[in-house]
This record gives sequence, structure tokens and C-alpha cells, in this order.
Amino acid sequence: ERVPELKEIGAGFHCTPNGTRVLYGLGLKDAVDRVAVRLENRDIRLWNTARIWPLAGHGAQSEARYGAPYLLFHRGDLHSILVEAVRRRQPDALHVDARCVDFADDGNGITLHLENGETARGDALIGADGVHSMVRKKLFGPDHPRFTGEIAWRGLIPIGRLPERMRGRVTSNWIGPSGSVTVYPVRRGELLNFVGLVERDDWRVESWIEQGSVGECERDFRGWHDDIHLMIRSIETPFKWALFLREPLERWSVGRVTLLGDACHPMVPYLGQGANMALEDAFVLARCLAGGPDVPGALARYEAARRGRTTEMVLQSSQQSKRIHDPILADPQAAVRYIETNWAPEKVKGRYDWIFEYDAATARV
Repeated sequence: ERVPELKEIGAGFHCTPNGTRVLYGLGLKDAVDRVAVRLENRDIRLWNTARIWPLAGHGAQSEARYGAPYLLFHRGDLHSILVEAVRRRQPDALHVDARCVDFADDGNGITLHLENGETARGDALIGADGVHSMVRKKLFGPDHPRFTGEIAWRGLIPIGRLPERMRGRVTSNWIGPSGSVTVYPVRRGELLNFVGLVERDDWRVESWIEQGSVGECERDFRGWHDDIHLMIRSIETPFKWALFLREPLERWSVGRVTLLGDACHPMVPYLGQGANMALEDAFVLARCLAGGPDVPGALARYEAARRGRTTEMVLQSSQQSKRIHDPILADPQAAVRYIETNWAPEKVKGRYDWIFEYDAATARV
């Protein structure tokens, strides 16, 4: 890990049933249940009126429907759980302040070169190094991201700053003509996670740690319901980042080297599946590597098992952005018809069942 110390970073994410299955399958159920929020309801809300439409099959119904609960996490809490679990199994497994700058595959193993001049040796290299992956660039050259014309705002709100009616175990997806807001509780319900996405072309920094201001965020949501502005004013520190699209890779693996998560299939956040796809990747990869000593063969099986699903997720995530940002939502009567058509129970089922039903422990490899 390139950072000098492992510390809390990021904000919230939806651990949908396909992701929860992985965590439970790793024996982490008790630790997860202590910090996650179990979703009760999910709804669609109109940007300027706050009218509500329940989202069928999400929340308390998901365990009966998909066999695993729908959980809400602070990323820092999940990172801590995973770090503790790894260190219990192998105390010296994690190395920080270790920035990788190059690697070499000699056919029998991988030599990793670090910025500080040290090297490390292993049977395989898994590039799980994010959207700006060094490993991907070394394997396949530079990528060519395309700016979407949208930026994202995120922030955490101490739940005590909000009125009681905003404190339930609910994910609310506010949708509008040129933006959207998703809010949900994390960390046992102590914080509310705010994610706002808005069409805007004057900010093109792709970073999770760039700070904005409350005033700037409010301006981006001018005309939205008073509840949105109450939440924005309650954010401790708002962050902003630009959304970029990358074409799905045609291959992930070369010899003893492969990619995982955002390094090989970064996606816009409209389906909330980026972290879940990384969890699935890791579980399937572990299954493939456990199958025998042929490392290149195991990595090839992993890629074959995962690339089709994640490519479709990248494409569907992009499509979802068009569905929740639509100019028709500016017309009060047309907006109601639009939502009732596009979020009818059968439409929701078709959009999400293929995501939530997937089981990384039994998927064909």
C-alpha cells in the first residue's frame, strides 16, 4: 500500500446482497453486523417537491428475495474489518509506504520494484491499485478517459444535526433534470452519507480528496428542495471530483500479472457497484488461485469469469446516469409519469436482479 499509514478515507457505499455474500463468506458476518446499517427502505424522490416512490425489492425485503441483506457502510469501517482479519491470519502481510514503480515477470515469479529502492518477490502480481493504476499502464499503456460533463459531491453529516424525520434506515435517491442526490446512513446510523451528482463542465480533477465549499455545493443544487439544502449546510467538509468514463479493457492479464477492481473496470457511481465488483473480483480470484499451481492459468480463468459481468456493469452504470438525469423531470406532471414508468416494480426487478443474485462463491470459474 502506497500511503504511509492505513487511515480512514472515503465515505459511504452500498454493500448490496452480492457484496454482502462475499463478506459473510469470508467469515466476517459478526464484525460487519456491528458497524453496518441494515437497509430498511429505499425510495425515489423528486428533486423539487420531495414526492416519494418506494423502490420495490430493496431494503428489508432483499434478504428474503436475494438470500443476503442490503447493508450500508462507511468505507473506513470496512477497511478496518478487512485489515484486522488479514493481520489475524498473517500479522506481517500488509506493507505501507510501499509505492510500486515497476515490475518484471521472469516466467517463474514477479519482482516488484518500490520507489524506495526495495524489491519484493511473489508468484503473482494483482494490480488492485485503483483508477490511476500503475500496473495497468505498464501492461497496456496509458488510458484515455472521457469527461462525462458531471461532477460528484460527497460529504458526511453527523446525524444529530438533522431532524428526526431524516434519521431512518433509508436510502433516498433524489432525481432531477440535471442532477441527482443519494443519501443514506452509515456507521451504525451515526452519520448520513451525502452524494450529489450534477452536470457541470468546469471542474475536471479526478480525485477523492479535493475539498470544495458548502456555498459552492449549494449553488450547484439551486432550486432543489429545502431538505437538500439543509443537508448540504450540515456537511462537515464537502469534497468534489469529476466523473470520467473509460472504455472497458479487452484483457486484464499478462502472464503472472492481472488487475482487480477500479484498476480494470472503473465505472461511474450510478448503480453503486464499484466496491461490490471489487469484492466479487477478489473472491473469484482467490477461488481460481486455490485451484492449483498454474498461476497464469488461474489468472486467465479469473479474467474469463469476471470480464463479461464487469463490462456490462460499466455500461449499465453509464446508462443509469441518463435515466436519473432527464430534462423531463423539470415538468411536474411529466415527471410523475416518467418516474412511475421507469421505476415500476418490473422495471426495477429487471434492472437489479442480475446484479444482486450473483454469488461469487458459486459462479463458474
